[in-house]
Amino acid sequence: MRATRLPNGVRVLSEELADLPSVTVGIWVENGSRYEAPEQAGISHFLEHLFFKGTERRTAANIAEEIDAVGGVLNAFTGKEYTCYYGKVLPHHLPLALDVLADIFTNSRFAAEEIERERSVIVQEISQVEDTPDDYVHELFNLAFWPGHPLSRPIAGTAETVGRFGRDDFLAFLDRRYRPDRILISAAGNLRHDELVAVAAQSFGDLRGTAVRVDGRPPDPHAGLWVHEKSLEQVHLCLGTPGIAQTDADRYAAHILNLALGGGMSSRLFQEIRERRGRAYTVYSFQSCYLDAGYVGFYVGTSAEWVREVVDVIRGELDRVTREGLAAAELERVKNQRKGNMLLGLETSDSRMSRIATNDIYFGREVPLEEVAAAIDGVTNDDIVRVATRLFRPGTLALTILGDLRGEKVTDEVLRG
Repeated sequence: MRATRLPNGVRVLSEELADLPSVTVGIWVENGSRYEAPEQAGISHFLEHLFFKGTERRTAANIAEEIDAVGGVLNAFTGKEYTCYYGKVLPHHLPLALDVLADIFTNSRFAAEEIERERSVIVQEISQVEDTPDDYVHELFNLAFWPGHPLSRPIAGTAETVGRFGRDDFLAFLDRRYRPDRILISAAGNLRHDELVAVAAQSFGDLRGTAVRVDGRPPDPHAGLWVHEKSLEQVHLCLGTPGIAQTDADRYAAHILNLALGGGMSSRLFQEIRERRGRAYTVYSFQSCYLDAGYVGFYVGTSAEWVREVVDVIRGELDRVTREGLAAAELERVKNQRKGNMLLGLETSDSRMSRIATNDIYFGREVPLEEVAAAIDGVTNDDIVRVATRLFRPGTLALTILGDLRGEKVTDEVLRG
């Protein structure tokens, strides 16, 4: 990887991979829903949509047509701590992708009629999540687990907050948050770093200023039970406990522990809950990691009469791994799974582009694959037991249930056994 910092502070990162048939370039802004005040909830995501709705040189249709005409992809996503606008094209179309991205990023019009049209689209997007219970239960869990903290709020905001934003709100937010010290340009594939820097300097070199600092306090996790009754065929549950931050020294052991518990078809919870007991179709564990906090979560979609049993199985596995860790063969298998997932996930230029950008955001440097692989290999069963003991402490479990319990009574006792 090569890195250059422009005089105004914009970072330019690239990984030159001549053998890849594509190139992906992204403009990353270290700004996401975490950096919004309560009344601004959803404004980062709304802005992401508006950047594609027309510039001084291009209409929204022109933007889509130019990339479609070369078989490319132009898209964006908003997270809790960053937003990315990216294009993926064949190598000889990189100048076009860069021109379009620079145009939407620096010359978007934010026309009133486009704001109103996109407002309706985003309200529909919010409604779609609320109508998708296996997604919605995660948002309900976040709101209860980290109450009052920006990390708890849905990235898209609410229909109420989205309904209030006007053009001046977007321009003021851009002025405060979209500044050179929060911007990086990341590219991977068949490209030349020096040429990327030259285009970046021309398109983004005139940006000035620094972003306004936002209170970055970590969230305060809350244990407990939250039940949301809704007429559904299944009961969806999300159980979690405080986890680790992105840069935590225990991250490699925690990732391996997560895979062993619910990270695939061979994982303990998948095998026990689905394969042996037939109590669910979908069951998995996951980690949500941020700059200074995180949580470990477990999702299951099941029937009302099996909620207690499923929670008991999860708690039992947490207790067992805390006492015993992983058997030698299981630990070796999960290490290989983790390394394989990592390498297979880096076959494309877009995944490579994302990796070098997020490494810079969270670590401030390139983290070589060899370093990651060595750290994975170095995890011992003592590490697994220590991290499990740290994560799965008594009294820290939080459980959110969404669905029709059909008269089944679930109390806090289910978390204590």
